[in-house]
Amino acid sequence: MELATFGAGCFWCIESAFNQVQGVSALSGYMGGHTPSPNYRSVCSGTTGHAEVVQLQFDPALVSYHDLLQIFWFLHDPTTLNRQGNDLGTQYRSVVFYHNDLQLQQAQQSKAAQQLLWQAPIVTELSPASTFYPAEDYHQGYFEQNPQQPYCSILIAPKLAKFRQHFAALLN
Repeated sequence: MELATFGAGCFWCIESAFNQVQGVSALSGYMGGHTPSPNYRSVCSGTTGHAEVVQLQFDPALVSYHDLLQIFWFLHDPTTLNRQGNDLGTQYRSVVFYHNDLQLQQAQQSKAAQQLLWQAPIVTELSPASTFYPAEDYHQGYFEQNPQQPYCSILIAPKLAKFRQHFAALLN
C-alpha cells in the first residue's frame, strides 16, 4: 500500500469519491499547517495553516497514482485560490501533498497537462507531505451518513453522480 494526500476544498466530497475507487481507503483530515494537533474548529478559523485533505492508502496494483491525480483534478476547480464554491479560506486550498520524488514528478507533469485544459492559471500547490492529523470521527464518511443534509444533497450528490459516470471503470 502507498499513500497519497490531496486537498481540494471541503473533504466530505473528495473522501466519498475516493472511497468508491477500487484499492483505495480515504480518510479525512488536516495537513500543511503549523499548529500541532489541529481540530475542525481551529482549522476553520484559518489560523492553523492546515488544509482540509484526504489521505489515501492505495494499492498501486489496482489503481495508479496517475489515476488518483486525474480524479483529484476532476473533483474540484484548481484555478480558484483558497476557495471551492462558497467555501473560502486557506483551509480549502487546492494542494497535492507528495510523499516522494516520484509523486512530485508525476504531480508536476499532471498539473502541466491539466493547465492545457483550463483558461485560468492553475493555482494548485505541490508541497511535501507533513504530519497528517485525522479529522474528528463525525467527519469520516460524512456524506454517506448525512446525504439529506442540504450541503450534501445540493452540492456533493450531483458532483458524485458525474464522478461515478466519468470514472466508472475504476470504481468498486
